[in-house]
Amino acid sequence: MGASAPPHRILSGKLAQALARAPVVILSGARQVGKSTLVQGFDGAAEREYRTLDHLATLARAQEAPEALVSEHPRLTLDEVQRAPDLMLAVKYVVDRENRAGQFLLTGSANLLLTRTSGESLAGRAQYLTLRPMTARELDRRPLVHAWDALLDASDADDALARLAPAIELDWRERALRGGFPPAALATSASERTQWLEDYASTYLRRDLRELARVDDLPGFSRLMQLAALRSGGLLNQTDLARDAGLSRTTTQRWLSLLEATYLVTLVPPFFESRSKRLIAASKLYPGDTGLALQLAGVETVEQLERLPRPGAWLEAWLLNELLVALETRTPKPALYHYRTATGQEIDFVIEAGRRRLPIEVKSTPAARPDDAKVLERFCAEHRERAPFGVVLYTGREPMRLTANSIAVPLGALV
Repeated sequence: MGASAPPHRILSGKLAQALARAPVVILSGARQVGKSTLVQGFDGAAEREYRTLDHLATLARAQEAPEALVSEHPRLTLDEVQRAPDLMLAVKYVVDRENRAGQFLLTGSANLLLTRTSGESLAGRAQYLTLRPMTARELDRRPLVHAWDALLDASDADDALARLAPAIELDWRERALRGGFPPAALATSASERTQWLEDYASTYLRRDLRELARVDDLPGFSRLMQLAALRSGGLLNQTDLARDAGLSRTTTQRWLSLLEATYLVTLVPPFFESRSKRLIAASKLYPGDTGLALQLAGVETVEQLERLPRPGAWLEAWLLNELLVALETRTPKPALYHYRTATGQEIDFVIEAGRRRLPIEVKSTPAARPDDAKVLERFCAEHRERAPFGVVLYTGREPMRLTANSIAVPLGALV
């Protein structure tokens, strides 16, 4: 695979559209997720000047003469801009002076730094996009159709069933172990993948953290990373996590923010009818990439994955990346939540796209039953026309109606 062209990315079309409208497009994502490859390979990349701040001479110019650097080409792509945060002020100056669509395409591996610097200086001038780990469709080099649109655009359950594509055979467990970082997911052997993931974690601790924040206790941070991986799909309880990691709650909160800023964890907030309540209840904690998280958890085989206390949580985590990639392509971008009642009834994901709400329950079983849709039925009854149907996503092969307001959809019909 190394000699062939890199797989096409689903976000390519959205990136080109954003550059046609906004003077600045900021593409963020985890290190080694494929940002540099994307910005050098999408349609229109050949018309742009590409520079990376990984190059020491370019970094020095960005730090010493940023305005000269950003003024030397009408369409400039700057990679890894988190290495020189003050560069954003020079970009703002040039944009305010010229204000042309597609002037700057900026990439960075640290969302926290990007939003802290560009959020103030580029308000109203920039469009933000996130590149996440590769999806099954990208890795397989299958046509990059937006399969999730079949559910999000359907008017009712029957319409959704009619729109679905035939399901492919797919072992989600093997996919979760591979993850979506291109070097690991495209590795030719399990040992090669394991070595790359081990090196990634080591480099993150020894280099990337120093660029983002001062972390003196690297063993403690590593311990927190491992514990977070083991809590995949669970409600985030920072007090319990801090106790188990042997850290203060303040330190745990700060380091979790770093993990989220560098896309190594994803927090899915709770859904409530009252928007203010969404800020109070607990989010669910997921890894940014299942391959890396399983490696941190000491899991290298399907058999080891199946012996975990909640193997189905890893299906949720793997599916979450597929879902977030799909939502990133839609305009406006839908919001994603989880749903949990005071009595403990749960729905794994709730997509909110405008006035439309789509509840999704994930089951790691080859058979779907009406009982699997009980909470979906209650949700749809409560939200009526805003949630015309719910989805039980399962590992079988046949789409079907389960109840009056729910359908069963094969995993292989969407990924």
